[in-house]
Amino acid sequence: MGAHMRTVGSRRLVIELKRFREAAGLTGEQVAEQMGWSAAKVYRIEGDRVRVLARDVQRLLTLYGIEGEQRDAVLELARLARAKDWWHQYSGVIPEWFQFYVGLEAAASAMQEYNAELVTGLLQTEHYARAVMTAAMRADGDEEMERQIQVRMERQKRLTAPDAPALWVVLNEAVLHRQVGGPAVMAAQLAHIAETAALNTVTVQVLPYAAGAHPAMLGSFTLMKFPDPADRDVVYLEAETGALYLEKQEDVRRYSLILDYVRAQALGPAESRALIAQLARQTPD
Repeated sequence: MGAHMRTVGSRRLVIELKRFREAAGLTGEQVAEQMGWSAAKVYRIEGDRVRVLARDVQRLLTLYGIEGEQRDAVLELARLARAKDWWHQYSGVIPEWFQFYVGLEAAASAMQEYNAELVTGLLQTEHYARAVMTAAMRADGDEEMERQIQVRMERQKRLTAPDAPALWVVLNEAVLHRQVGGPAVMAAQLAHIAETAALNTVTVQVLPYAAGAHPAMLGSFTLMKFPDPADRDVVYLEAETGALYLEKQEDVRRYSLILDYVRAQALGPAESRALIAQLARQTPD
């Protein structure tokens, strides 16, 4: 029997199973007793060290009292968990509340991004985020939008935490000039980027118009790295109706090379930060 292959899907599945167990007020030992397993098996499953069978997922969900939409979503996730690359549809069986990307981001030790159109979520101000979400033409109500903004603001706290990931962002120069939310919102946003780029774990570069054609012209992407060697690097691509997670080695290598190229073509970190700060001052309050 081959070694268990950890994927985005399997990692998310075991996080949900552990969350449901804790919500049910059960210990791993109690679950093992109910299921007729060893306690070690429960912890191997929750540590994503072994493949969890679909029938075992069904039994665990019954034990935890999980029904309806949540049950359907977890069973669909269990079905997809072995796929190396997969497409997560926002409107599909697995709903957005699973927060796949947020879960990966929280576990990442390094994130490297190219952003073509907008400031990356971890560097957005609240007003900028609200302007972006308002323009997105989604059916979300005001209450849901405010919840998403609060989640985004909460995520940013990790940048100043003791275990902060290394964040390296390349912004297309167009991102700095697009007046999202108007001049005052944009001035505050640019100042915030310049301030955050002073952290020793954060690097921001600007890819200037003068760089001309470059290999990332098809759009934004994020490369995520993890501290556990068993967790492979993941490339995250977002689209209007869903997100694609790439884990195949050749795909990850390709995007890593693209990042290397745009970082080499971009202005250096100090020059980029100075440019962003200068633009922030030029924009009227």
